[in-house]
Amino acid sequence: MLAAAALAAQEPKPAEPPEEDETLAQKEYSFNPVQAHEELKVGLFYFRKRNYTAAALRFREALKWDGNFAEAYLRLGETCEKLKDEECVRKAYEKFLALKPEDKNAARIRKLLDRKR
Repeated sequence: MLAAAALAAQEPKPAEPPEEDETLAQKEYSFNPVQAHEELKVGLFYFRKRNYTAAALRFREALKWDGNFAEAYLRLGETCEKLKDEECVRKAYEKFLALKPEDKNAARIRKLLDRKR
């Protein structure tokens, strides 16, 4: 009896089949600027509708597709300002300034970050 239990414990468990419900499966991200721009457009739609939580989610989604998408960081910072999430504002704007230090919005953002320090 003990031998059978020991043998059963040593048998490898069968691999689980892939998730059938695609909404539950983990999404895999790779560099895709087209998808990033689509997410940005949807985020801007939500921003104009004043649904800032949904907008922030879309801007973050855009950044998963393209981690160097400066406009998405800018828009995420603006959205986080509306949500009063100071940590998010600081991180998003700092990353934006690192990517586009000479942008037309850079001076305004630097002033805003200096005031928050």
